[in-house]
Amino acid sequence: MNTADLGLPVDVPSTALFTDQYELTMLRAALASGTAERRSVFEVFTRRLPDGRRYGVVGGTGRVLDAVENFRFDTAVLDFLREREIVGEETLEWLDGYRFSGDIWGYPEGEVYFPGSPIMRVEGTFAECVLLETVILSILNHDSAIAAAASRMSAAAGDRPLIEMGARRTHELAAVAASRAAYVGGFATTSDLAAGFRYGIPTVGTSAHAFTLLHDSERDAFQAQVNTLGRGTTLLVDTYDVAEAVRTAVEVAGTELGAVRIDSGDLLLVAHRVRQQLDELGARDTKIVVTSDLDEYAIASLAAAPVDAYGVGTQLVTGSGHPTSSMVYKLVARAESADPDAPLVPVAKKSSGGKTSVGGRKWAARRLDSHGVAEAEVIGTGPVPAGLADRQLPVELVKGGEVVAREPLDAARERHTRARAGLPMSATQLSRGEPVLPTEYLHEASGS
Repeated sequence: MNTADLGLPVDVPSTALFTDQYELTMLRAALASGTAERRSVFEVFTRRLPDGRRYGVVGGTGRVLDAVENFRFDTAVLDFLREREIVGEETLEWLDGYRFSGDIWGYPEGEVYFPGSPIMRVEGTFAECVLLETVILSILNHDSAIAAAASRMSAAAGDRPLIEMGARRTHELAAVAASRAAYVGGFATTSDLAAGFRYGIPTVGTSAHAFTLLHDSERDAFQAQVNTLGRGTTLLVDTYDVAEAVRTAVEVAGTELGAVRIDSGDLLLVAHRVRQQLDELGARDTKIVVTSDLDEYAIASLAAAPVDAYGVGTQLVTGSGHPTSSMVYKLVARAESADPDAPLVPVAKKSSGGKTSVGGRKWAARRLDSHGVAEAEVIGTGPVPAGLADRQLPVELVKGGEVVAREPLDAARERHTRARAGLPMSATQLSRGEPVLPTEYLHEASGS
């Protein structure tokens, strides 16, 4: 797998340094104490959803699998660690042969989640699992935040397509990941060519105001664009006077003009006026695309407007006010010794301050009501009740170090559509509220 598939520069040899130094110092100390090889279980979860959100969306699972596969300590990385004296030679020797050989289970990409959901479970030795904390959290926290924002926007948009166009509003590599997550969450296309190249997302784009300003007149600009891209192109009509631009656009392209784009002003009012003008000019099939700092609330406010598509940038790639999902990666069980057959014992942080966790390897299932609608997220550490056995959410992603669950991006996108449709109707309300499903815990004392 080429690192370019991760949205990384091609000269980055591995994902091994996408980590925090304390993971390597913990490894060093664990090797010295003889505890590094103890079988361990780490889980990714969030204690709460972003304020006011009704559900979360799992995004980035496919990128996590690529990152784990590319987590290798090559010569350049080892030399860096040696020069900085971050770890000693014994640890460097161990890292030189690092290959994750454990198992990973998790909610499949596109699935929804709630507080406490075991979104991902990583099992193996302490040494091999602890190193993956930062890279896994970095991907899941970012991509899930974008996917959740995209889901809210796509729910607000209904059947109208959404265009992701936020590349200029975030880091260039984050932009590619954001395009991917937005597609999972329901967006139809992206303006980012790197995302199209790496992930096969449909790409779109025509012109900016600079193209109009380049020409001696708006008519010249429209004519140049139509001559090059055809009558089905989208013409940007708010550089000068919108009404005059719409008139000119139809004169240049005819009634076969594909679409006009509005990027400023009172979008509700302007869209109605433009629709009326297009119809009067005979361009009844010409569509209207609106952009300009849209979020889910602005999209919902345009539900009654004659708008055919939305372009969203800044608010999407920043998670619409919640740029992280606040997921954590916690040790929840570990063996009593380095013996591979040693039993697991549950462990958990118990200090005060709201950062406690629940020990034990967990299963998760979604209970349905009599109408087939989800009514609770059930999480447990003992046997799975018979009525929930076929409703379990985690799937096997990595087995014995080998990825076993790669899938097309469209599969995650379709899964999200089904998952959201299976929630109570209030899930897509934009008003502030509690998670749409309660989280219920079933525990056994052993938790192993």
